[in-house]
Amino acid sequence: MKFRRKAQAETAPEETPEPVPAVGPFDADDLPEAERAVERIDLGSLRIAPAPGRELRLQVDEKTGVVQAVLLAGEEGALELRAFAAPRGGDLWSDVRPQLAADVARRGGTAEEREGRYGTELVCRLTVKLADGQTGVQPSRIMGINGPRWLLRATLLGRPALEPETAEEWERLVEGVVVHRGQGAMPVGEALPLTMPPQARRVE
Repeated sequence: MKFRRKAQAETAPEETPEPVPAVGPFDADDLPEAERAVERIDLGSLRIAPAPGRELRLQVDEKTGVVQAVLLAGEEGALELRAFAAPRGGDLWSDVRPQLAADVARRGGTAEEREGRYGTELVCRLTVKLADGQTGVQPSRIMGINGPRWLLRATLLGRPALEPETAEEWERLVEGVVVHRGQGAMPVGEALPLTMPPQARRVE
Protein backbone atom coordinates (compact mmCIF):
# COMPACT_ATOMS: atom_id res chain seq x y z
CA MET A 1 0.00 0.00 0.00
CA LYS A 2 1.32 3.43 -0.93
CA PHE A 3 0.61 6.65 0.93
CA ARG A 4 0.78 10.15 -0.50
CA ARG A 5 2.55 12.75 1.52
CA LYS A 6 0.11 14.96 3.39
CA ALA A 7 1.58 18.15 1.93
CA GLN A 8 1.14 16.86 -1.58
CA ALA A 9 -2.42 15.79 -0.92
CA GLU A 10 -3.53 19.13 0.48
CA THR A 11 -1.68 21.49 -1.87
CA ALA A 12 -3.97 22.90 -4.52
CA PRO A 13 -2.58 23.69 -7.97
CA GLU A 14 -1.42 27.27 -8.37
CA GLU A 15 -3.84 29.51 -10.21
CA THR A 16 -2.53 31.92 -12.79
CA PRO A 17 -4.04 35.38 -12.14
CA GLU A 18 -6.04 36.90 -14.94
CA PRO A 19 -4.11 39.72 -16.65
CA VAL A 20 -5.39 43.17 -15.70
CA PRO A 21 -6.35 45.16 -18.82
CA ALA A 22 -4.25 48.27 -19.30
CA VAL A 23 -6.16 51.50 -18.88
CA GLY A 24 -5.24 54.74 -20.64
CA PRO A 25 -4.85 57.37 -21.73
CA PHE A 26 -1.65 55.94 -23.16
CA ASP A 27 1.68 57.35 -24.26
CA ALA A 28 2.46 56.49 -27.88
CA ASP A 29 5.99 55.35 -26.95
CA ASP A 30 4.74 52.99 -24.25
CA LEU A 31 1.61 51.51 -25.79
CA PRO A 32 0.62 48.06 -24.44
CA GLU A 33 0.75 45.27 -27.00
CA ALA A 34 -3.01 44.67 -26.83
CA GLU A 35 -3.66 48.32 -27.66
CA ARG A 36 -1.50 48.30 -30.77
CA ALA A 37 -4.16 46.34 -32.64
CA VAL A 38 -6.85 48.96 -31.93
CA GLU A 39 -7.58 51.10 -34.98
CA ARG A 40 -7.27 54.79 -34.17
CA ILE A 41 -7.49 57.96 -36.23
CA ASP A 42 -4.11 59.70 -36.35
CA LEU A 43 -4.56 63.39 -35.54
CA GLY A 44 -0.92 64.16 -34.84
CA SER A 45 -0.48 64.48 -31.09
CA LEU A 46 -3.70 62.55 -30.41
CA ARG A 47 -4.82 59.16 -31.73
CA ILE A 48 -8.53 58.55 -31.22
CA ALA A 49 -10.46 55.30 -31.59
CA PRO A 50 -13.83 55.70 -33.36
CA ALA A 51 -16.75 55.36 -30.94
CA PRO A 52 -20.27 54.21 -31.90
CA GLY A 53 -22.76 57.03 -31.59
CA ARG A 54 -20.04 59.68 -31.36
CA GLU A 55 -19.12 62.03 -34.18
CA LEU A 56 -15.47 63.05 -34.42
CA ARG A 57 -15.07 66.77 -35.03
CA LEU A 58 -12.10 69.10 -35.12
CA GLN A 59 -12.17 72.64 -33.77
CA VAL A 60 -10.25 74.78 -36.26
CA ASP A 61 -9.20 78.42 -35.87
CA GLU A 62 -10.87 80.19 -38.80
CA LYS A 63 -8.09 82.76 -39.19
CA THR A 64 -5.07 80.48 -39.01
CA GLY A 65 -6.55 77.12 -40.03
CA VAL A 66 -4.83 75.53 -37.03
CA VAL A 67 -6.61 72.58 -35.41
CA GLN A 68 -7.10 73.52 -31.76
CA ALA A 69 -9.02 70.61 -30.24
CA VAL A 70 -10.67 67.26 -30.92
CA LEU A 71 -14.36 66.85 -30.15
CA LEU A 72 -16.34 63.62 -29.78
CA ALA A 73 -19.98 64.68 -29.95
CA GLY A 74 -23.18 62.80 -29.14
CA GLU A 75 -26.83 63.65 -28.65
CA GLU A 76 -26.53 64.31 -24.92
CA GLY A 77 -23.13 65.99 -24.80
CA ALA A 78 -19.55 66.08 -26.01
CA LEU A 79 -15.96 65.36 -25.00
CA GLU A 80 -13.27 67.88 -25.90
CA LEU A 81 -9.64 66.71 -25.95
CA ARG A 82 -6.45 68.80 -25.92
CA ALA A 83 -2.85 67.87 -25.09
CA PHE A 84 -0.05 70.11 -23.83
CA ALA A 85 3.69 69.86 -23.28
CA ALA A 86 4.64 69.25 -19.64
CA PRO A 87 7.84 68.79 -17.63
CA ARG A 88 9.14 65.28 -17.13
CA GLY A 89 7.75 63.82 -13.90
CA GLY A 90 5.87 67.03 -13.10
CA ASP A 91 2.28 67.77 -12.12
CA LEU A 92 1.21 70.40 -14.63
CA TRP A 93 -2.48 69.83 -13.88
CA SER A 94 -2.07 71.14 -10.32
CA ASP A 95 -0.57 74.34 -11.74
CA VAL A 96 -3.11 74.78 -14.54
CA ARG A 97 -6.25 74.00 -12.56
CA PRO A 98 -6.30 77.22 -10.46
CA GLN A 99 -5.64 79.25 -13.61
CA LEU A 100 -8.63 77.70 -15.37
CA ALA A 101 -10.85 78.32 -12.33
CA ALA A 102 -9.72 81.96 -12.18
CA ASP A 103 -10.44 82.41 -15.90
CA VAL A 104 -13.97 81.05 -15.45
CA ALA A 105 -14.51 83.44 -12.52
CA ARG A 106 -13.30 86.42 -14.59
CA ARG A 107 -15.91 85.54 -17.21
CA GLY A 108 -18.66 85.54 -14.60
CA GLY A 109 -18.90 81.80 -14.06
CA THR A 110 -18.24 79.40 -11.23
CA ALA A 111 -15.69 76.58 -10.90
CA GLU A 112 -15.69 73.99 -8.12
CA GLU A 113 -13.23 71.20 -7.47
CA ARG A 114 -14.34 67.59 -7.05
CA GLU A 115 -12.62 64.20 -6.93
CA GLY A 116 -13.14 62.00 -9.95
CA ARG A 117 -11.64 59.05 -11.79
CA TYR A 118 -8.42 60.90 -12.61
CA GLY A 119 -8.08 62.87 -9.38
CA THR A 120 -9.14 66.47 -8.81
CA GLU A 121 -11.46 67.86 -11.49
CA LEU A 122 -13.15 71.19 -12.14
CA VAL A 123 -16.92 71.47 -12.51
CA CYS A 124 -17.67 74.78 -14.20
CA ARG A 125 -20.80 76.74 -15.06
CA LEU A 126 -20.58 79.67 -17.43
CA THR A 127 -23.32 81.95 -18.73
CA VAL A 128 -23.21 82.10 -22.54
CA LYS A 129 -25.26 83.67 -25.31
CA LEU A 130 -27.26 81.15 -27.32
CA ALA A 131 -27.85 81.17 -31.06
CA ASP A 132 -31.36 82.63 -30.61
CA GLY A 133 -29.99 85.59 -28.65
CA GLN A 134 -31.07 84.24 -25.27
CA THR A 135 -28.65 83.41 -22.47
CA GLY A 136 -28.07 80.03 -20.94
CA VAL A 137 -25.69 78.18 -18.64
CA GLN A 138 -22.97 76.04 -20.23
CA PRO A 139 -21.81 73.30 -17.84
CA SER A 140 -18.41 71.68 -18.23
CA ARG A 141 -16.35 69.17 -16.29
CA ILE A 142 -12.60 69.39 -16.84
CA MET A 143 -10.31 66.43 -16.15
CA GLY A 144 -6.53 66.71 -16.24
CA ILE A 145 -4.32 63.65 -16.72
CA ASN A 146 -0.55 63.99 -16.30
CA GLY A 147 1.53 61.82 -18.60
CA PRO A 148 5.24 61.51 -19.42
CA ARG A 149 6.05 65.08 -20.57
CA TRP A 150 2.43 65.78 -21.49
CA LEU A 151 -0.89 66.81 -19.99
CA LEU A 152 -4.16 65.61 -21.49
CA ARG A 153 -7.09 67.91 -20.77
CA ALA A 154 -10.46 66.21 -21.25
CA THR A 155 -13.56 68.39 -20.95
CA LEU A 156 -17.07 66.97 -20.75
CA LEU A 157 -19.84 69.24 -22.01
CA GLY A 158 -23.60 69.01 -21.59
CA ARG A 159 -25.34 66.26 -19.63
CA PRO A 160 -22.17 64.27 -18.82
CA ALA A 161 -20.81 67.35 -17.06
CA LEU A 162 -23.96 67.80 -14.98
CA GLU A 163 -24.38 64.14 -14.06
CA PRO A 164 -20.97 62.61 -13.29
CA GLU A 165 -22.59 59.37 -12.16
CA THR A 166 -23.92 58.80 -15.69
CA ALA A 167 -20.71 59.81 -17.49
CA GLU A 168 -18.88 56.46 -17.24
CA GLU A 169 -19.26 55.75 -20.95
CA TRP A 170 -17.65 59.11 -21.76
CA GLU A 171 -14.83 58.50 -19.30
CA ARG A 172 -14.06 55.22 -21.06
CA LEU A 173 -13.46 57.21 -24.25
CA VAL A 174 -10.71 59.09 -22.42
CA GLU A 175 -9.15 55.76 -21.40
CA GLY A 176 -8.64 54.86 -25.07
CA VAL A 177 -6.80 58.04 -26.08
CA VAL A 178 -3.17 57.81 -27.18
CA VAL A 179 -0.93 60.88 -26.81
CA HIS A 180 2.06 61.32 -29.13
CA ARG A 181 4.35 63.85 -27.46
CA GLY A 182 7.35 63.65 -29.76
CA GLN A 183 10.97 64.14 -28.71
CA GLY A 184 11.43 67.81 -29.55
CA ALA A 185 11.79 70.47 -26.86
CA MET A 186 8.66 72.54 -26.25
CA PRO A 187 7.74 75.25 -23.73
CA VAL A 188 5.75 73.92 -20.79
CA GLY A 189 2.05 74.47 -21.40
CA GLU A 190 2.30 74.77 -25.18
CA ALA A 191 -0.41 72.89 -27.06
CA LEU A 192 0.79 69.75 -28.82
CA PRO A 193 0.10 70.08 -32.56
CA LEU A 194 -2.99 68.48 -34.06
CA THR A 195 -3.33 67.64 -37.74
CA MET A 196 -6.27 67.12 -40.07
CA PRO A 197 -6.45 63.52 -41.34
CA PRO A 198 -6.14 63.20 -45.14
CA GLN A 199 -9.69 61.86 -45.53
CA ALA A 200 -11.27 64.71 -43.55
CA ARG A 201 -13.75 66.99 -45.27
CA ARG A 202 -14.10 70.54 -44.04
CA VAL A 203 -17.69 71.56 -43.30
CA GLU A 204 -18.45 75.27 -43.69
